[in-house]
Amino acid sequence: MKKIISIALVLVMALALVACGGSGTKMTMGTGGPSGTYYGYGGILGQYMLNKAGINVTVVSTDGSKANIQGIDAGNYQLATVQSDVMAYAWEGTRSFESEGKVDSFRVVAGLYAEAVQLLTMDPEIKSVADLKGKNVSIGAPGSGVYFNAIDVLTAAGLTEEDINPQYQSFGDSTDALKDGKIDAAFIVAGAPTPAITELCTTNAASIVPIDGDVAQALMSSSPFYTVYTIPAGTYEGQTEDIQTVTVKATLIVDAKASEEDVYKLTAAIFDNIEAITAEHGKGAELSIENATSGMTAPFHAGAAKYFAEKGVEVDAG
Repeated sequence: MKKIISIALVLVMALALVACGGSGTKMTMGTGGPSGTYYGYGGILGQYMLNKAGINVTVVSTDGSKANIQGIDAGNYQLATVQSDVMAYAWEGTRSFESEGKVDSFRVVAGLYAEAVQLLTMDPEIKSVADLKGKNVSIGAPGSGVYFNAIDVLTAAGLTEEDINPQYQSFGDSTDALKDGKIDAAFIVAGAPTPAITELCTTNAASIVPIDGDVAQALMSSSPFYTVYTIPAGTYEGQTEDIQTVTVKATLIVDAKASEEDVYKLTAAIFDNIEAITAEHGKGAELSIENATSGMTAPFHAGAAKYFAEKGVEVDAG
């Protein structure tokens, strides 16, 4: 009798899964630190993948883009959010992936939102990138996406790493060091508003330094994955005017071995529910077919390509 009941329960669960369109697939999504945008936004996307596609996604906090790509390559993650520039380094085997070589075990699902390069300071004398000369500046962990963003910005402003007193700190350590007066400025690359920056601007006299004019133009000329971006007035406490900066793109990637059906379903779970996702997180407002499919330097997964083709947009898949 117990055996019969057990079999019946299994059948009921299987039928329930089919009824809600679920595949029973389980995936782990690498995101970023708990104080950043990747983690919170990834959690919301994971909910829609479960509720709308039946794919059970476990969202985990990680060290960010490079760790996420390595995690997919190692088989620890099946989904991840990454910076578009770091994704390019991995696919080409350059910069932060020069020692490891090319990594091609992932495919693109979609571009998600702009990741602003935010130069944060509590020093009122720092009003431009050039003012960083001789200052204590956090430029991210060595080899990280933030590190190369910082180096690119400094170079565009005619500065080198030797022109500043570089501090190689993580996202959380950078904001703590600013609070404690241990550094003068920090590069933080994340969707704006960034929770940690919001807190710092609310409780302290922190501000964002513009990255604009000739610096932005030089940066985009040398590295075409950067684009201009405006942080609207009022994004942070005390910010009374728009701030011009540059951005890369937060991108969702997936294990190349994931099934076409699963990736099609999870792509649809996101882009068929943009309005609902936006109601839960401000970054949902940047979801669009155009933004999702433009500026990618690695091939799309066949499942994502199938979805976008149905929406009238052809992308390179591999």
